[in-house]
Amino acid sequence: MQSTHELELFPDQNVTQLLFKDVKNSAELRKNAMEGKITGALINPFMIVNPFQVLVAANKAVHLHRIGKMKTRSLYSEIIYNLSPTNNISEAFKRFGISDSDTAVLIVLVHPKEETHHVSDVMAKVDGHQIPVESVSNMFDTAQIKKLYKTTPQEDKCLLEAVVCRMAIKDVI
Repeated sequence: MQSTHELELFPDQNVTQLLFKDVKNSAELRKNAMEGKITGALINPFMIVNPFQVLVAANKAVHLHRIGKMKTRSLYSEIIYNLSPTNNISEAFKRFGISDSDTAVLIVLVHPKEETHHVSDVMAKVDGHQIPVESVSNMFDTAQIKKLYKTTPQEDKCLLEAVVCRMAIKDVI
């Protein structure tokens, strides 16, 4: 159900992704995250092509956090920001963060390898059904993704690669 990966560049850190549908308390979750009661990134799963996209954003966020070069105030807001193809922080939160009316949420947690109690604490706060993280690949809105990332028709067959490329190069352009 959940997906946990070790970050290759930071082997002491794991990234855990949890996907929920039929969520009834999105407004409460969002409020708790903004108040720091939930330490995790709450992401709109309809804007995620594949869990790998989130791992790329999380890896970049951890790197920037470690070297003190984050553009946002927290590690989790940096993950959301890194998903965006633009440098506009508020736009990233509008597109990739959850809204009060969302019925699905992808939760991303960064934690030390040996720490697992944090994951179960966050899971207990969600009033919804957990589904396999891989299901996110069947949920995304293709038209919105293509428009946001400005992909070409030739990139339709490799949409994930096009999205990750645009995420990676946004700081260069």
